Parts: sequence; C-alpha cells; structure tokens
Amino acid sequence: MKVVLADTGPIVAYLNGRDRYHAWAVAVFKQLRPPLLTCEAVLSEAVFLLRSAPGGGDPVLDLVRRGVLRATFDLQGEVTAVSRLLQRYGSVPMDLADACLVRMSELHPRHRVITVDRRDFRVYRRNKREAIPLVCPPDR
Repeated sequence: MKVVLADTGPIVAYLNGRDRYHAWAVAVFKQLRPPLLTCEAVLSEAVFLLRSAPGGGDPVLDLVRRGVLRATFDLQGEVTAVSRLLQRYGSVPMDLADACLVRMSELHPRHRVITVDRRDFRVYRRNKREAIPLVCPPDR
C-alpha cells in the first residue's frame, strides 16, 4: 500500500489493545509503507487520548522517533487554507486535525487518509468537490 495520511483514530487503535479497532489497525499498519504522514494536531490528539493507557502517549512519540509517523504539515504556511476549511465545515463540526488532514490530502492527492472517522471524512471534500480517498475499517 502506498504512503498514507494518518488520522488520530488509527494511531490510537494501533497502540491501544483495548480499542475496538485495534485488530483492524494492526493488520492495516502491517501493509503500510512508512512513513505515515500526519500533522502535529493529530499527534497531540493521540498523545492526549492515550494518556490513561499503559505508557501514556510515549508510544506515539516513539513512532515519530522511529520514523513510522512523520509530521510534515506546515500549519503556519497553510493557515489560510485550514481556516477556510474550518469555516466551511463548521457545522460537521470539523476540528483542527481534520482540517489539516483535508489540506494535506489536497497537497498530496495520491495519498489516502487512514481514519476510523468514516462519517465525517465522507462529508469533507478536498479542493471543494473531490471525495477524499480513505482507508477505513469495514462497516459494522
């Protein structure tokens, strides 16, 4: 599988054996070619969500250290585009991490977004009208 843009959910699921998507995330991560590109907002969410898990957020940072995850997004340079996305999808609601990933999808059109948040990412559009290619757990 080609390089992907990583959302928070799959990272948390991969690292947390109690997550309902853990088995799916482990299987998918084995098929991915590192680095998985992401943004600092996703890393911040993942560290926060894993704060009560064994090891806390350190495993997220370890994935960064090892080059499995790479935060390549420059929010400073993309703040206008991200702000427009947040305004456009304010009713979804869209958070900063999702806005950054949608913008990253515009900048890296060959990469798919790996997410467990199928509902919102099926609403979001890159370049105002293009569906974002996704890697998601199967519908239940």
